[in-house]
Amino acid sequence: MSDFFSNGWSLFVAGIVIGGLAFCVFVLAVASKRVKMADDNTTGHVWDEDLKEMNNPLPRWWMGLFILTIVFAAIYLSLYPGLGASEGTLKWSAVGQLKGENEKAAAAMAPVYAGFANLSAEQMAKNPQAMAIGERLYVNNCAQCHGADARGSKGFPNLADSDWLGGSGPEYIEKTIKEGRQGVMPPMAAAVGTSEDVRNVANYVLSLSDSPHNSVAAQLGKAKFAACAACHGADGKGNPLMGAPNLTDKVWLHGWGEPAIVAMVNNGKTNVMPPQGHRFTPEQLKVLTAYVWNLSQATKVAAQ
Repeated sequence: MSDFFSNGWSLFVAGIVIGGLAFCVFVLAVASKRVKMADDNTTGHVWDEDLKEMNNPLPRWWMGLFILTIVFAAIYLSLYPGLGASEGTLKWSAVGQLKGENEKAAAAMAPVYAGFANLSAEQMAKNPQAMAIGERLYVNNCAQCHGADARGSKGFPNLADSDWLGGSGPEYIEKTIKEGRQGVMPPMAAAVGTSEDVRNVANYVLSLSDSPHNSVAAQLGKAKFAACAACHGADGKGNPLMGAPNLTDKVWLHGWGEPAIVAMVNNGKTNVMPPQGHRFTPEQLKVLTAYVWNLSQATKVAAQ
C-alpha cells in the first residue's frame, strides 16, 4: 500500500482513530452529567399518553465498562500498530511474527532434515518420514494447482504420470519447482494455411495417438503438419529440449478433440508455472522433489 499512498494517508488513518477515541470521551463526559429538568425527574417528553422519558444517569457498571474500553484502546494503540504508520512500542507485526514462527519451526525440524542430507531422491522415496513430510509440503503448496491427487486438470500438468515437458528426473523437478517454467506455443494458423488446412492438421494430430478422427482429413493434413514438425518432430513425438509435447500419446494438457487442437493452432498458448523456490528451504525443496519424483514412477518406490 505504501507504493500508492503518501504519508498523508497514514496521518488520515491516525486522525480518524484518535478522533474516534476523543469522541468516545466526549460522549462519556456528556452522558455522565445529570441535567436538571422537571421536578418529577422527567425530560417532559411523553409517548402513548403515559410513557414518560426519565432523566436518570447511566448505570455505574455501564460507565465503568465504557471507561475500561477507552483505556484499553489507548494502551493497545500505544503498544501495537494502529495509528497509521506507527509501529507501536512493541514493534510487533504480522510479518515479524510469521518470520519468528518459521524460524522456530525450522530449528525444530533441522535435526530431521539433517537425516536426509546425504540421501538421493530414490533413497528418500524409501523413507516413510521423508515421504510424509513431502506430502504435507505438496498439499500445502502445490495441490491448489495440481490437485490433492497430483493428477492436475486442464492447463495444470499431471504429476502422477511419466509425461514430462522439458525434461525429467529429480534434478529437472527441483529446477522447475525452484525457478518455475514457461511453455510457449506461438499461433501457427498462418504457417499451416487456410482454416480447412488447420482442421485437417488437427485430425492428423489426432490420428498420431489413434484418437477418434476423420481419416480423410487426416491424410490431407499430413503434408501441412510439416509446419509443426520443427518443434514436435516429423513423427510428432515432441522435443523435450524445447518443451514441445509428444503428440503420439493420449496426454492432452489443454483439452482434447478437433476443436481444442484447432484453437491451439489458431491462437497458440502460453502456460506459466511461477517460481516457487522462495517458499522452501533447501532441505524442504530436496524432500519435496523426492516426493514429486516418486509420484511419477510407474511403480512407486515403497517407503519402508
